[in-house]
Amino acid sequence: MAYLRNVWYVAAWDNEVKPGELFTRMLLDEQVLLFRDEAGKVQSVFDRCPHRFAPLSMGKLCGNTVQCAYHGLQFDGSGACTKNPHGDGAIPRAAKVKAYRVVEKYSLIWIWMGDDEQADESLIPDFSCMDPQHMYVAKRYLLARANYVLESDNILDLSHIQYLHPGTLGSDDVSQSITKVEQQGNTVWSYRLIVAEIMPDFLYAAMGIPAGTTVDRWIDVRWDAPANMLLLAGAVATGEARSEGRETPLPHLFTPETETTTHYWFAFPMPHELGEQGAQIAEQQVSGLYEPFSKEDLPMLEAQQKAIGGADFWSLKPVLLPGDAGAVRARRVLDKLIADEQGAQNSA
Repeated sequence: MAYLRNVWYVAAWDNEVKPGELFTRMLLDEQVLLFRDEAGKVQSVFDRCPHRFAPLSMGKLCGNTVQCAYHGLQFDGSGACTKNPHGDGAIPRAAKVKAYRVVEKYSLIWIWMGDDEQADESLIPDFSCMDPQHMYVAKRYLLARANYVLESDNILDLSHIQYLHPGTLGSDDVSQSITKVEQQGNTVWSYRLIVAEIMPDFLYAAMGIPAGTTVDRWIDVRWDAPANMLLLAGAVATGEARSEGRETPLPHLFTPETETTTHYWFAFPMPHELGEQGAQIAEQQVSGLYEPFSKEDLPMLEAQQKAIGGADFWSLKPVLLPGDAGAVRARRVLDKLIADEQGAQNSA
């Protein structure tokens, strides 16, 4: 599958890569090894020793290097072999492992899997709502057996919540939403406003509004390639100004494992100022979201993937509805970015 390479992908939550341990994960069909050096900085290399091709993740961490479990060669975070325990210790010129640029930011570990010279930390989308210096971040992870762009479609077109999540996230009023799509550079915004809605009880509790109140609810989604989204959700009593309501940022981030499987990170952040109560609320809310995401969204997306099989999405000529506008725009942007990147590589 053609992936967009010169872009930041999420590789892991920051707490998934623990000091003194090796952590491996397949990203974009490449098995990647992550670890922290003695200073605590995250390093990342291809998870395969160039000698006999054993997974380096089967080895052990030796200070700032990873020692292969098979023959003891050691590699540092730059991918260079730093120790050959055999013979006179000479290190073969080809004893190198591919290394990846990684950045720890916004409670996440980001990885650049393209041209290293183009890696620019400023290109990481703004997820400051998960800055661990200011926010408690309740974190969850799922592995979906579906293509990552289907996951983007699912978040960008939330008209499905009326039917897929009727008891938790949706209502009978969602299909009458007022929607709008905007594009700012390569960023796509999908806006949804549901007027005079009676929400499920779960949402009243989450938004601090008395149950049964008729509300105007907004669900705005920001998409950045390849599939990093920030959902802004809030509500006010019908007729009140939006500024009177509580808006919650809900990050949804997807990285392809393979063409048909996807890593999915989502979170519920709360300010440190709320103390232990804020942390408890965040954990309760993200646990509440985990239920429909894992038991309703995932089965549907995985069934979609099975139905599509290996066919190209557009070749199936999907019927389009008004709510698809955001997802279609994001797909077009992503397709162009991939085509432009491949064209530049072919002409180089």
